[in-house]
Amino acid sequence: MPRISDLEAAILGLLYDEPQYGYQLEKTIEGWGMRNWTQIGFSSIYYVLKKLEKKELVKSKLEKVEGKPSRKVFTITDLGRNTMKEKLVDLISWNKKLINPFDLGLAYLNYLEPQKVVECLENYLESAQGRIKFLESSVKMQEELDAPYYVVALFSRPLTSLKTEIEWVKKFIEKIKKEENL
Repeated sequence: MPRISDLEAAILGLLYDEPQYGYQLEKTIEGWGMRNWTQIGFSSIYYVLKKLEKKELVKSKLEKVEGKPSRKVFTITDLGRNTMKEKLVDLISWNKKLINPFDLGLAYLNYLEPQKVVECLENYLESAQGRIKFLESSVKMQEELDAPYYVVALFSRPLTSLKTEIEWVKKFIEKIKKEENL
């Protein structure tokens, strides 16, 4: 069975229930707010569809639309369904290393003055609070819409992680201030 990237899985998952054409996929991505939890750009949709077709995970056919140019509609294959299921098992079974650019900043903090570091971290906290408000309102909205638990989880999991990270950053700021006598 072919291996697929997370990006390929994001597109393949959208085709799992119904065939779609590229622009329709873009509308679904926007509607689901997928750019909040995937690295999927508009320009990558067709690139990924070509890759999936080459791996025989999707097939396409031209569909005629009256008064408009034909459009290419993509359908998941049986191999695509099995590959997607295998990928899902992998995605939710193992804790994987996440690469966060914040860690790169931490690695080189010593190149900044301690007061500047504190200032930057306080800005980080402020921006994180904005993200928390967005995630909290998203959780509330999804719950009010009676969304399935797995949709609510797309917002509640990062919310929980971010709240924990904020507490860590606050303690880190205190440690810097103490050690640097600020």
